[in-house]
Amino acid sequence: MRLVVALCTALVATPAMASDCFQYVEGPRVEGIHHASLSPRRLGDALRGLRTDAAWELKGREVGIRYIGHSTFLVETDEGLQILTDWSGAYRSLFDELPDVITMNHAHSSHWTPNPDPDITHALQGWGSEGKPAEHYLELGASLIRNVPTDIRSYGGEPFGNSIFIFEHGGLCIGHLGHLHHEPTEEQYAAIGRLDVVMAPVDGGMTLDIFSMVKVLKRLRARVVLPMHAFSSYTLAQFLAGMEEDFEIEYDDDNEIVISAKSLPDAPTVIVSKGL
Repeated sequence: MRLVVALCTALVATPAMASDCFQYVEGPRVEGIHHASLSPRRLGDALRGLRTDAAWELKGREVGIRYIGHSTFLVETDEGLQILTDWSGAYRSLFDELPDVITMNHAHSSHWTPNPDPDITHALQGWGSEGKPAEHYLELGASLIRNVPTDIRSYGGEPFGNSIFIFEHGGLCIGHLGHLHHEPTEEQYAAIGRLDVVMAPVDGGMTLDIFSMVKVLKRLRARVVLPMHAFSSYTLAQFLAGMEEDFEIEYDDDNEIVISAKSLPDAPTVIVSKGL
């Protein structure tokens, strides 16, 4: 399903669609949105493999999230909008159809491609140019996609080389930390706002170290944490040990959840994908 697009830059023009996640931090609680005592709904056998034409059976204001591999997730809304994160093209053979949106980050070739398929309507670079950050504030139907730029500090460094991409739909705030190399500043935390679901790299070395990543996630306090970018069972175990005091730990054999703002778990929960 292709949606009508209105593209604007948050720092230049007043957006037609306000951010629920940012308003949640700055203003009153959003009416009708609450953390219910429900778990994210698993689809399991309702899906037909890792394909964009799979039957998600999404209801109103629900979002399906499927772990593909490395730091790539498929995010799909009940309107049929499909987003793939940290897209390098490596998983292209898994999909019958191209997504509506891809996001990319500049740290390594496994997180971006210089030649995205021209049939992908929106290829969003997480890095800027000429010393300026990337700025995205993309309205697609009832969804909003925006970014918060951060630096890449290893391998010579790159100011604004990474973006935390935030996907908003139905009052739900989903963040992908990309190739995060440093703890966000207070200004960056403010720009991120509330996150209900966060995808976090847990390699412990190529991105942020495990101790600092745990610190960031405890500060963000998302209700669902989806680890990604794990290169060994050792660093994953370190990460889970650092999180288990404040977060429930669940293991997901299906690599996918369906979730809405009203079905967030009461207790903050780390969901470990089987494919990790």
